Amino acid sequence: MTDIRPFRAYRPKKGMEQLIAALPYDVYNREEACEVVAKNPESFLAIDRAETQFSKDVDTYAPEVYRKAKEMLRERIADGRFVQEDKPCYYLYEQIMDGRSQTGIVACASIDDYLENRIKKHENTRADKELDRINHVDITNMQTGPIFLAYRSTDALRSVVSAAKVEKPIYDFVSEDGITHRVWVISEEEKISSIRTAFEQIDSVYIADGHHRCASAVKVGLKRRSEHPDYDGTEEFNFFLSVLFPDEELKIMDYNRVVYDLNGRTSKEFLEEVSKSFEIICVGEKAYHPEAKGSFGMYLDRKWYRLTARETLKSKDPVKGLDVSILQDNLLKPILGIQDPKTDKRIDFVGGIRGLKELERRCAEKDGMVAFSMYPTSIHELFEVADANLLMPPKSTWFEPKLRSGLFLHGLS
Repeated sequence: MTDIRPFRAYRPKKGMEQLIAALPYDVYNREEACEVVAKNPESFLAIDRAETQFSKDVDTYAPEVYRKAKEMLRERIADGRFVQEDKPCYYLYEQIMDGRSQTGIVACASIDDYLENRIKKHENTRADKELDRINHVDITNMQTGPIFLAYRSTDALRSVVSAAKVEKPIYDFVSEDGITHRVWVISEEEKISSIRTAFEQIDSVYIADGHHRCASAVKVGLKRRSEHPDYDGTEEFNFFLSVLFPDEELKIMDYNRVVYDLNGRTSKEFLEEVSKSFEIICVGEKAYHPEAKGSFGMYLDRKWYRLTARETLKSKDPVKGLDVSILQDNLLKPILGIQDPKTDKRIDFVGGIRGLKELERRCAEKDGMVAFSMYPTSIHELFEVADANLLMPPKSTWFEPKLRSGLFLHGLS
């Protein structure tokens, strides 16, 4: 069973939600974050990335940056830009992108479920990336960025979500990128009980996106436990802010690759090597997106090719059978010499939201030599990897739309 509980969210005052809602802190570099905040000072990015309030000579991770985030957050709560619910509630958060809707349940998940692997992971985290959010959450005493979790859909949860969405949402707006955002509050005791009971019947939920934020939230919770040895497990620091989506509504986009040289080979030599493991068909100048698992697009010398993995490359292993693994193990590593895609500067990754024209642009303007378009990893492949306690290769999944920060905040005390 999983412990997914309601909470008393801090959320934007009605009428402020569109100004406050912000993309996650980690989709921007410092310069981009400063531009966003300069354009819209109400953006929650000003708190999530409080270095935007300082000159460039102040380090992004300086102690005063986190103290500034705390100060700004408290000021905005005090002046009424954020309000807190009177009682613990669940919330529904619907996003509509290109006509496709996904509706998540906003709640708090248990750090014990994470520690005991009922909240399952599919990638490793880096301590240096965790430290920033550990400091941010600990010093502000608030979880500000929700973790994107997924679960196998159930009739019980499908029913309660559908019933709640009949009511008028408290927020309903369209962000600058054209995505619709709607929020409902679920405060009725009967509905709250139904949701909590339904999640208790679910053995596992899965981190779809936000592994570093999740690991950071858990470590802050453990730190608070050490500081309060008489804790009883009900304290807010034992839980972390999450949005849980049913698998049937989620779409993973492709996560494509660009490589900046052919590892000393000519284009002809490279194609000859690739043909030993993949069937190659030149499809011309029109961008090619793979139509099935086991196939890949390849852009080389201003031409697109369709690559199809030979049967001998396919595997029933949850990780080795992934398309990203097939490409890495049979082309990127042995032919192009990309031993570790996490650290090799010769490879770059391009989220599918940018489109295949971005791959062509990288090759034309950024000295890319060859690019690969991928068939998206499925949510069920993600589940299989996590259930097997294995890890996906780097840059295997790209989720859209991104959850907005600032719509829901979870106080740790």
